[in-house]
Parts: sequence; C-alpha cells; structure tokens
Amino acid sequence: MAEQNNLRILVVDDEKSIRSFLKTSLSAYGYEVFEAAKGKEVLTESVSVHPDVIILDLGLPDMEGREVIVKIRKRTKTPIIILSVRDDPLEKIAALDAGADDYLTKPFSVGELLARLKAVMRRLLPLEKDQILRTGKLMVDITNRRVTVEDNQIDLSPTEYDTLKLFLLNSGKVLTHKQILREIWDKTEDYEGILHLLRVTMSNLRGKIEPNPDRPMYILTEPGVGYRLSSDD
Repeated sequence: MAEQNNLRILVVDDEKSIRSFLKTSLSAYGYEVFEAAKGKEVLTESVSVHPDVIILDLGLPDMEGREVIVKIRKRTKTPIIILSVRDDPLEKIAALDAGADDYLTKPFSVGELLARLKAVMRRLLPLEKDQILRTGKLMVDITNRRVTVEDNQIDLSPTEYDTLKLFLLNSGKVLTHKQILREIWDKTEDYEGILHLLRVTMSNLRGKIEPNPDRPMYILTEPGVGYRLSSDD
C-alpha cells in the first residue's frame, strides 16, 4: 500500500469537469490521480493502475453504478468511495451493500472528501496486538475490552461493546442497518423484525458514551441508511 501522502487515486466520472476538478484538488495534496469515464474503463484501470482508492460516480454511461461496484469487488478489495448526485437513501444502501466503502453526495467539499480518504486508509492499516482505538475523547482498549470517555471507564454490555468496536474499526464509514445486524446479530433475514434491537442498542450506547445523547458527536445517524462513527482527524 502507498503512503497516505502518495496515494494512487482512480477518479471515475463521465463529466470531464468533475474529473479535472478532482485531479487538480487532490494533486495539490500530493495524491497521484488517474482518470476513467466509463464502467469498462474502471474495470481495466483498477487492475493496470493498482489504485489505493477508487472514487466512483454512479451515473456512468455504459454501466449501472451498483453493477460496476459488484464487478470491481470480484477483482479487488480496493476501497471505493461513491461520489454521486443521487441522494435517495435506497441508492446509498444499495451501493454500500454492494461493496462501496463510503458515499458522498454532490455537491461536496474537498475537505470532506479528504477526511473520508484518510478514514478509509486508516481502516486498511494492520491491527496491532495491543491496539487502542480512539476518536476524540472516546477510547477502546481492544486487548482489555476497556472503554473510556475523558478517562472515565464506561461499562458496556457485550452487544454494546461489539457494536462500538465495529464502528471504531470502520471509523468514518457509513454502515447500513443490514450490515450492522449481520455483523453483530448474524442476521440476514427478518430484517424489519429485529431492527428494533439495533435501535435499542444504539440508544443505550449513545446514552453511555455521548456527552449529549440527543445531539450525538460520536455515532452519527445517516437518515434512512444507517450510522457512521465520526472520525477524529
């Protein structure tokens, strides 16, 4: 993997102006940027260029966005960040469940895109034996299963701990309801029937780790989609 300031990024968008804007913006931060305008091109480039991250628009002229993601995933585990005008929660869920790592809606800020890039790359770093995961003043000691907020130990149930650990291991990434239910409860069916378990767990978890559970600063809600842990950049 490339060092973070030498990332190779493949930008896939059928609008030349968007590709040019991203290339100029990201190159200014030391990233090496490659371009593609069609789904078939990204499938070829993802192998020949060996990018560290793919930034993908869903509205390509030759292939539906979710199909592109699925085909990429058959070839590589390279992180995929969706950059699209489509803001329908169902579109986001479909892209994330198909294998995308994150989803940004146009218009977007370069600062937000850079933050998502950093979050994606942090998740790819190998776990250390005694790793401590943290964001802001929230810290989880994986080895000792110890959770603290502002150095105060927080007692979590096993399910709450596993859920928080999942978010920290995917810091900055949007996790859909189905993804969380699959990872924590090993449920892939009866989705509506057990969704209340997730809601109760999230409410209890926020009540323990958030300074103000009504205005969470750590675990953020992605309306209609799922949740995301705010990454501490």
